[in-house]
Amino acid sequence: MRILLSNDDGVHAPGLTALAAAFPDDEVWVVAPDREQSASSHSISLHRPLRLVEVGPRRFAVDGTPTDAVYMGLNLVLKGRRPDVVVSGVNHGPNLANDVLYSGTVAAAMEGALLGCHSIAVSLAAPAPHQFEHAARFAAALARFVVRKAPPAPALLNVNVPRGPVKGYRFVRLGRRTYGNEVIENTDPRGRKYYWIGGEGAVNEDVPHSDCNCVFQDGLVSVTPLHLDWSHDALLAEMRSWTVEGYLKEPAL
Repeated sequence: MRILLSNDDGVHAPGLTALAAAFPDDEVWVVAPDREQSASSHSISLHRPLRLVEVGPRRFAVDGTPTDAVYMGLNLVLKGRRPDVVVSGVNHGPNLANDVLYSGTVAAAMEGALLGCHSIAVSLAAPAPHQFEHAARFAAALARFVVRKAPPAPALLNVNVPRGPVKGYRFVRLGRRTYGNEVIENTDPRGRKYYWIGGEGAVNEDVPHSDCNCVFQDGLVSVTPLHLDWSHDALLAEMRSWTVEGYLKEPAL
């Protein structure tokens, strides 16, 4: 297989090194940010130039976001040599539930899917000290299966692996997870205000058949398929009966 690896923890992150090692007999390419880009979501750099540096054989650093890295990997580094699969990770910590909206790890995989490749985001859902080998091996096995299965449309999978040897996995939906709504105000040495947003730790809601429950209650790997079409079809059907006063409503096509 030809694999493109990326992440949001930086090209030298141990999770990425472990992931590359999980594909010993494959053609592995790494294109990743040159530094940590956690919680960068799907940000792309359109208003400044990017620099690409080869830091090792088939290993490149981009001074941009995870999305930039995968875009550069597919459209420049591997132009004309499309990989069989894009894998992002292994992230230092979970990307569960609504984390996927903020995660650079997931964004890298999402960019791969948008550009036509089967893509997997994999995260280690455990606090430090991190041991990435089990998560990396599971991600490699899943990647091989996806390539053999060859779904008709690009698959986008979000994977969270609990600490320790993998005892099983489950296909589940996203749960709900919050970090609080705090805004902490403080004053710097020059008397100017500054702010930290978010709380101190995540709270996972008890949602049956969710990724959070799968990982934290059952100790299993969660595998969640994500969808790139965000259209709300049920609400769209209802909206076709709405009328905005004073304006002509055209019929639905």
